[in-house]
Amino acid sequence: MATSSDGASWSDGGAMIGAASLPMYDWPEIRDATDTVWASIRLQLATRGITAPAVLDRSADPEPLWSAPDLLLSQTCGYPYANRLSGKVALVGTPTYAVTDAQPGHYFSVLVARKNERPESLGDLAGKRFAYNMTHSQSGFAAPVRLLAAGGYESLPQQLETGAHRASIRAVAQGEADWAAIDVVTWQLAKRHEPAADDLVVFATTPQTPALPLITSALYADKTDAIADAVEAAIAGLEADVRDAVFLTGLARFKPAVYAPLADFLPVRQAFPQLPG
Repeated sequence: MATSSDGASWSDGGAMIGAASLPMYDWPEIRDATDTVWASIRLQLATRGITAPAVLDRSADPEPLWSAPDLLLSQTCGYPYANRLSGKVALVGTPTYAVTDAQPGHYFSVLVARKNERPESLGDLAGKRFAYNMTHSQSGFAAPVRLLAAGGYESLPQQLETGAHRASIRAVAQGEADWAAIDVVTWQLAKRHEPAADDLVVFATTPQTPALPLITSALYADKTDAIADAVEAAIAGLEADVRDAVFLTGLARFKPAVYAPLADFLPVRQAFPQLPG
């Protein structure tokens, strides 16, 4: 394998090998299953003449890869896709999951609090501290902002940025914060693999939005259908135990316009007056 001056990798046969990652639900407890999913996708890509790396890129920060010129496949969040990446990358499709109880290709956030301090209504959140993973997360931040603002509610105490949904779950369980909004797929992972989730309860949910999209770089824009076909075939061919571990059921073929509402104005100051809007 060789690397060109622009950072792109090439196989000995001259085929370009793009970068790939599946970072959004890649918890350590299901890493073997995620690797199996990738191996299946890679095999399906090969049958369509697309060379893919043998292993996933698991860099500490997955975001730079989303804009990499040689990106073959990754999964991003709907909010950065709609606000920063749309028009710069190509949309491949949106995975569907067995645990969402949502329309295919959609998901929502669950609002969680400690079991012994469950809010009775959104109005009870005024004096409770909110934990969020990051401000450019659709499920952890944008969704609860829109939910609270639409109802005229707010959460007044200083918010806690945790860096990850799992860290938000732990922060609420440990009393560092009082509530958080968690991606419903992540919540299902937490109920299986994160002991802190046992101390929490879901007290509300946000409206459905398009789920986390798979993207590729402009370099592969003319191959999006082939890549989507490969992903869909790979998911269909998974063994039952792998499918159960990662919750995957299929692939929705959305157009970029489906994500456009996620780029609408976000009324942060209405929901969280302590944060800049």
